[in-house]
Amino acid sequence: MTQTTPRLLPRLILLAAAALLALAAWWAVSAWRDWQRGYDPETVVAASLQGLQEQNVLVPFTARYVAVVTSTQSRLGLSAKKTLIMPGTVRYELDLTKLKPADLDWDAAANALTVTLPPLRLAGPEIDIDAISEFRDGAILLTLTDAEQLLDAANRKAAQEELIRQAKGATPMRLARSAAQTAIEQNFAMPLKAAGIDAKVTARFGD
Repeated sequence: MTQTTPRLLPRLILLAAAALLALAAWWAVSAWRDWQRGYDPETVVAASLQGLQEQNVLVPFTARYVAVVTSTQSRLGLSAKKTLIMPGTVRYELDLTKLKPADLDWDAAANALTVTLPPLRLAGPEIDIDAISEFRDGAILLTLTDAEQLLDAANRKAAQEELIRQAKGATPMRLARSAAQTAIEQNFAMPLKAAGIDAKVTARFGD
């Protein structure tokens, strides 16, 4: 036993070294294959989703509208009229906190990602105070009564409603939705492309 052990030791060392070399070669081949494959698409998509959620709100589109409204008052045989021209800006927002993993559909066979978006919401209008114009008629009634205050309140309310009505029109809504889809598609497509993944990204609204 004392004579054979020294002879076995070099063989064991050689075997251990060979095993380590084989393990290193296997790891190198695996790493090369992983590098060739690039990152896992679903991991990249999940990271992109998290980044969007941290932004909270996306404003893909804003538009400026002008409301022209007129209100009248009649009392004591007299009449008064005021016309208000009021510009305002409306923001079209996408609440990114409502975008969930269930809204992402990755098709591995087609290398395609479909993102279902929450509805757009309107914020505003933000009134441009310096650009407001007014025209009045019926000075006697406006001077002697509270008709002017009532007409002003009615005009302001009607003007804000008119601005929102314009903002909800078919053309601005189509433009806003298209801008939101393009922005979301780019936010997912760019990280995928950077990771070496050639994928088609389509954003659509659930409604």
